[in-house]
Amino acid sequence: MLDLDGLTLTTDEVALIQNPWVGGVIFFARNFENREQIMGLVGEIRVLRPQLLLCVDQEGGRVQRFREGFSRLPPMQLLGDRLCEGEADAEALLQDTGWLMASELLACGIDFSFAPVLDVDRTQCEVIADRSFSDTPEQAIHAARAFIKGMHEAGMAATGKHFPGHGGVRADSHLETPYDNRSLEALRSRDLLPFIHLSSEMDAVMPAHIIFPSIDSDAVGFSRFWLQTILRNELQFDGVIFSDDLSMKGADVAGSYADKARCALQAGCDMVLVCNNRQGAREVLDYLELSGVEPSSRLSRMSASQSLNWEDLVNSERWQSTTAALSTLQTSCL
Repeated sequence: MLDLDGLTLTTDEVALIQNPWVGGVIFFARNFENREQIMGLVGEIRVLRPQLLLCVDQEGGRVQRFREGFSRLPPMQLLGDRLCEGEADAEALLQDTGWLMASELLACGIDFSFAPVLDVDRTQCEVIADRSFSDTPEQAIHAARAFIKGMHEAGMAATGKHFPGHGGVRADSHLETPYDNRSLEALRSRDLLPFIHLSSEMDAVMPAHIIFPSIDSDAVGFSRFWLQTILRNELQFDGVIFSDDLSMKGADVAGSYADKARCALQAGCDMVLVCNNRQGAREVLDYLELSGVEPSSRLSRMSASQSLNWEDLVNSERWQSTTAALSTLQTSCL
């Protein structure tokens, strides 16, 4: 899975996305101007490669790539706190928010958002913080389950991230490799709990670029212990495993881009992401062409299971009531 430079496809990108080893495109804020423009860009890609997985990080709060013309989604911690405080409609609003986020993307031809965040955190990890539903595992599970249910209602696959959890580190894996010295027992009693309890409800998982030296010497996304022994065997997870972006500094421990792709795939990832480094993406494509790796059959599960019409969506009672509720909530928190 790779990214694009701007608002329209370049000649180079037209050729690149037709490479048979490209399986998906992830959109960023730089690829978005408004809803009409992104729908046009999606349409161009669909003409060239209808089967490509198209996705975005549309979590809400700080991480919402599409804004103009889309509903503004609050940080998930705001919704999780309402649930923790016992607000009567909190669970229903979480479910409706998952449905809303998914429905708007599906109506624009996007297959899925990399959501929800299952990290158990509040302020410990600078890159997660209020992206998390709660710093209490039980509340994070309760909130994420409702959000996932809403996504599934809309017809979108859910991706839990970042396995096994960022809640014990401060470092940003975009900038450096975080190390977490906790034991596996400590993780099982806290950070791993959302992944344990939601393993049968998630369609995909994205591992973290974190090293847990007391457990395994490899970063999670390159570790057969984490992806096979724990995720596949112990948690019985049979969905898709996406690598986190191999361009992040936290992934550099594995070596070159070809080395990172090889390590991630051998560990058990079904698809690797290479973003914001076109040369790195080309190196991975060159490696894949020579490797003989078979494309994962699991990836087809991430395609949108239904399409929606935007006008029908925004005229629906559920869309109108959910956007009104979120607007009131966010206004009250200003």
